[in-house]
Amino acid sequence: MFIQTEQTPNPATIKFIPGQVVMAQGSAEFREADKAERSPLAMRLFRIDGVSSVFLASDFVSVTRDDDSDWSFLKPQVLAAIMEHYLSGLPVIEGAPEEIDYGIQSELVLQIRELLDTRIRPAVARDGGDIDFVKFEDGVVWLHMKGACAGCPSSTATLKHGIESMLKHYVPEVKSVEQYAA
Repeated sequence: MFIQTEQTPNPATIKFIPGQVVMAQGSAEFREADKAERSPLAMRLFRIDGVSSVFLASDFVSVTRDDDSDWSFLKPQVLAAIMEHYLSGLPVIEGAPEEIDYGIQSELVLQIRELLDTRIRPAVARDGGDIDFVKFEDGVVWLHMKGACAGCPSSTATLKHGIESMLKHYVPEVKSVEQYAA
């Protein structure tokens, strides 16, 4: 098994690409070890001293280190843990993916979600993250940034200059885009 790695705009996060499906559907983010019990892979990664969060997507795993750790020591351990997990035959995540309740699906919400899914999420995924639509209220689109995007120094610029500009262009009813803190 050959696992590729890619830097992300967030210097604390590296994207690991195992060359096979990670999540067949959806994504999962774990910011604490005690919340990762449904993912044998995330639990294995949290056993590494210095790992502060794990994000699982369709074909990659983003791992974020804490401020006191160095990638030169962590990266080989993370690579080994991912390889060991796939060799173990255990699932990446147990149970069905968590469903997000978007509430009433107005035409505007459907249009916003379509733009997010087709134009924005693929670009965000290239940087090791993901973005979830939370709600559209009073002209404000609330989004939840995950993976490498959560806590990234450039996430505010991405949100305001990239995503907000695109949504305002295609959906004039959008007045602003804000980050939703879960």
